[in-house]
Amino acid sequence: MAKQQREISVSEFFTKNRHLLGFDSPTKALLTTIKEAVDNSLDACEEAQILPDLLVEIVPVSENRFRVIVEDNGPGIVKEQIPRIFGKLLYGSKFHRLRQSRGQQGIGISAAGMYGQLTTGKPIVIESRAGKRKKAHHYTLVIDTQRNEPVVKKDREIEWGKSQGTRVEIELEGVYKRGKHGVEAYLRQTVLANPHVTILYKGPGEEEVRIERASNALPEEALEIKPHPYGVEVGMLLQMLKDTNSRQLKGFFQSEFSRVGPKSATSIIEASGLSTTTSPRRVSAERAEALIATIRETKIPAPPTNCLSPIGEERIEASLKLQMNADWYTAVTRSPSVYRGNPFQVEVGLAYGGDLGADELATLYRYANRVPLQYQQGACAAFKAVLATNWRSYGLQQSRGALPTGPLVIMVHVASVWVPFTSESKEAVASYDEIIKELKLAFQEAGRRLGRYIKRGKRIADDERKRKYIEKYIPHIGIALKEILGLTDRQEKKVVDTLTDTLERSRKT
Repeated sequence: MAKQQREISVSEFFTKNRHLLGFDSPTKALLTTIKEAVDNSLDACEEAQILPDLLVEIVPVSENRFRVIVEDNGPGIVKEQIPRIFGKLLYGSKFHRLRQSRGQQGIGISAAGMYGQLTTGKPIVIESRAGKRKKAHHYTLVIDTQRNEPVVKKDREIEWGKSQGTRVEIELEGVYKRGKHGVEAYLRQTVLANPHVTILYKGPGEEEVRIERASNALPEEALEIKPHPYGVEVGMLLQMLKDTNSRQLKGFFQSEFSRVGPKSATSIIEASGLSTTTSPRRVSAERAEALIATIRETKIPAPPTNCLSPIGEERIEASLKLQMNADWYTAVTRSPSVYRGNPFQVEVGLAYGGDLGADELATLYRYANRVPLQYQQGACAAFKAVLATNWRSYGLQQSRGALPTGPLVIMVHVASVWVPFTSESKEAVASYDEIIKELKLAFQEAGRRLGRYIKRGKRIADDERKRKYIEKYIPHIGIALKEILGLTDRQEKKVVDTLTDTLERSRKT
């Protein structure tokens, strides 16, 4: 039995557990592949301060087999990094950086390539150019799943008309769907939460669709922060103590954590029975537990929030207006809050009336760090917070355990340095009490605005109905006055005209 035991690589594990990454059905696999490639492109463009222009194309190869192409105008990729980014799982630059970003673990695009390789045997094709003065490179590669390493099949310089950017092609088995849960709908949702993006989309057998940006302003740059003590557990603290360059415990707390000053550091250390001059590497597991317990009891300011980049109320409204033919719009961006030492911020946008379905359940769009969440809606904190909001008090109908009924689109965005997803496939946000609370407060603020609008609309409609009723009987009033008072035809007409003018003036006011 001992001879049969061997190490399992990350790639090999996810090959047999691809459902964990969102590749558990052909329909989801196609959409997840596009999502991962689009996320990479948007992150690259934003880091380089480039307004993203993306091409997304799905080319049918045979029945239930497609070639997915995603091309961007981003900064391109350095030649040496191309094989690792696309051919090695858990390879990336964001996992240890505490700041808001779409990807974190370095799994997404390489997992998509691995799925394509598994289902079709075809390699990933990448073309990239890192600037006008650089040569464009063409790579064809596969993933050695037993070693979690890229195997390059082709590597050559090519002529490419674009001055910079990256193009990825992945052939895979999948099912293409149209409608609310189709690729075009997903891309429209992507642009809704990323108003600075333009996407050119070519679906199989469909006309080219251009989804325009609603803003030319790039998102504010999210800055990297250090861990906050409230978000650290014993094992992580021990590793930090081992890796630090600080020679004394006081310096360790001040240099490795955010919001810990000299007084806080001294207080934490001494309350734990240690000396400020103790070497971090000499702290035992028992003392580390004592430090964690003391940290929990110490009042430490919340972490900085410049690590977040919310969409913003103005941009949410502009994006809703561009994509939704509604009568009324609003957006709420809450102030940043914290869960387990991690800063987060929630935003809500509403569109009401117009062409939206009046007799249907409201449409809910969920986002985490600007990425649409397509599946597991019932398990998501956003959905639970919507259900927990009393929409009836704002003038809408709502059955127990259901979304409100009416011509309404609800957009929810959770931004964080570390979004607590319920699974590796990143399809639902975990229901932390702090997140649920902030979402409910955002819904209540937006709901109050919606309630005022609906009540005002009902009042205007009621007044108009009364005016029409009066208007209907004005001629009869003129006839009655003529008969009672013996008015002439001219006097009767004057009375009718006066009443009509008065009614019209009341309508205008």
